[in-house]
Amino acid sequence: MKKFFKFLGVVLFVLIGALIILYFVKNEPLPEGEQGKSADALAMKMLNALNHEAYKNTETITWNFRNNHFYKWNKKDDIVVISWDQNKVILHTKNSIKTTVFMNDEKVENAAVLKKAIDFYNNDSFWLVAPYKVFDSGAERRLVNYEGKKALLITYTFGGSTPGDSYLWILDENYLPTSFKMWINIIPIGGLAATWSDWKNTESGIKLPTKHTLSLFGLEITLGNVKAVNEKANILAKRILKAIHHDAYKNTRFLEWSFGGKRFFKWDKEDNIVDVSWDTIRVNLHTTNLKNSTVFFNNKEQKTPDTTRVKKAWNIFNNDSFWLVAPHKLFEKGIVRSIKKVNGNETLLVKYTTGGSTPGDSYLWNLDATDIPTSYNMFVPSLNMDGVLATWEGWKKTESGTLLPTNHTFSSGNELSMGTVKAYNK
Repeated sequence: MKKFFKFLGVVLFVLIGALIILYFVKNEPLPEGEQGKSADALAMKMLNALNHEAYKNTETITWNFRNNHFYKWNKKDDIVVISWDQNKVILHTKNSIKTTVFMNDEKVENAAVLKKAIDFYNNDSFWLVAPYKVFDSGAERRLVNYEGKKALLITYTFGGSTPGDSYLWILDENYLPTSFKMWINIIPIGGLAATWSDWKNTESGIKLPTKHTLSLFGLEITLGNVKAVNEKANILAKRILKAIHHDAYKNTRFLEWSFGGKRFFKWDKEDNIVDVSWDTIRVNLHTTNLKNSTVFFNNKEQKTPDTTRVKKAWNIFNNDSFWLVAPHKLFEKGIVRSIKKVNGNETLLVKYTTGGSTPGDSYLWNLDATDIPTSYNMFVPSLNMDGVLATWEGWKKTESGTLLPTNHTFSSGNELSMGTVKAYNK
């Protein structure tokens, strides 16, 4: 027994010695920085890189912490369901009276379990959304020159479970976080780092991490199958699709229309080919392989297609088809849907993050009582449009059964006719 205690003492001595060495090797003093407009500006650039606007509109986030604590967070209603072992807490973050605690599926009054749930949530959600919290109440921002680059130091003066902690955000050239260094009360070594590099683009349009690796012994924090969705927005979008007979649109092969009587189209959706005509030019545009497109002048085919005409036809098609079928595109790749209340009514805000000619544009759809779009407000930065209104009217039930608009009127009073709109399969 004496030999065992002697061995244990040696182990403890070595361990303590190792920790002391680690402290002197790894410990860093908290850097000094400057508060003010420059720090706030850097924080805003980081938020923009993460799409903070979409974060504010995100309805539900689900994740887990190291496969031990499981979360479903309804951000809009400030409710988070926390589960671990045989416990479940429905935490109302803004109205604690409504919070309920369950053990083995039975509702109980247990202050210890409730406190543990709150501590879990404060810690585990921070590892998920910390970059979005740089303007939270009690957060102080400082601009720091770290290794020759600008970095953002955040100190939380109150709130959470451990007020007084500080984090130095290291950003890449696009202002996206790649890691942070920590000065926190529960760890005696200052400046330990954790990666923020395993980002996931979620359905709601925000970036969220899936795991972190700590500089201390390479420890890893996994966050599971992280999801962020806007369930109510998806439901509203599906109601719109039902109202305009989207199933019939999916099965429609041919579409014909014109744009203000100046450009004319016949689109074979099945073969991804569209005839685009204007002036004396016609382009047989292969939308999935532009190199196969052909160009005609006065109905005479060019031996070598003019690539500038092909590109122009492509841009024309992207713009003019949008004015015909935009409501049918609500679930295409690169589209973020969210709910926005206007005059007490729920409207659908749609943002195009990729695709088309001008990614980044947003449209706020206004609906009638049957969920058919009546107008939208356009937010198009490239054209300095900030909520410009245009109607979607003259909806026509086509031969294929889908609904398509025939006219638009702008807030200026100008009209845009889509001509004789046709949709058919033969």
